Amino acid sequence: MSREIHRWYSPNLNKEMEIVVYGHYGYALLMFPTAGADYLEYERFKLIDSIAGFLRDGKLKAFSINSINNESWLNNHMHPAHKAIRHQQYNKYIVEEVVPFIHNHSKGLVPIVTTGASLGALHSANNFFRRPDIFSGTIAMSGSYDLKSYTKGYFDDNVYFNSPVDYLPRWDDNFMFDHMRKGRIIIATGQGNFEDPEASKQLSNILNARGVRHWLDLWGHDQPHDWPTWRSMLPYFLGNIKF
Repeated sequence: MSREIHRWYSPNLNKEMEIVVYGHYGYALLMFPTAGADYLEYERFKLIDSIAGFLRDGKLKAFSINSINNESWLNNHMHPAHKAIRHQQYNKYIVEEVVPFIHNHSKGLVPIVTTGASLGALHSANNFFRRPDIFSGTIAMSGSYDLKSYTKGYFDDNVYFNSPVDYLPRWDDNFMFDHMRKGRIIIATGQGNFEDPEASKQLSNILNARGVRHWLDLWGHDQPHDWPTWRSMLPYFLGNIKF
């Protein structure tokens, strides 16, 4: 299985950022790390091994990127307004730097599906919902989609437009919703220890109210908020989406 590490200095983030690419052909899977982790997290915890068959067979290429959560939502020394500003810079990094890199590396405008677990699920879903004209789908695993839990009650436009449970019910951009309705959307969660299935149900109810077709999949009470769950989920869902 092909594996390449790339890095460049990000003008949006004013720092060097790394990305690792697995596989040689296929649509793109853009992977957002959990919590404060880095671009190699999914490799360390064997999630890449769990999808190795898809990568070897040329069905997809995986692009795993760094987070900056420790410089934004997880940094308790920052004012929430500054957390939100830093995260908006991350959004620009994704759209203006990572997406062009993926298309260049893939030698064409391949579909891009976002994915992530835990806090990575929020980033995965949020990036798709904000830009369904760029991304073709999302596989969000064990996420919470209300950003206000990270802002201690603080709320401004930057928080609002990164909190899917807040902006999706009120968004009036029909162009974006038309694209959203064409996407492959998977909202998955276990119901075991430390999981929050109500968060996934809440997001699902909002999508239903907006007429956005999606797949809400609640796994069993034996599936905790942990790596064995996600190593089972991701290959299962990849086997059930086609481009």
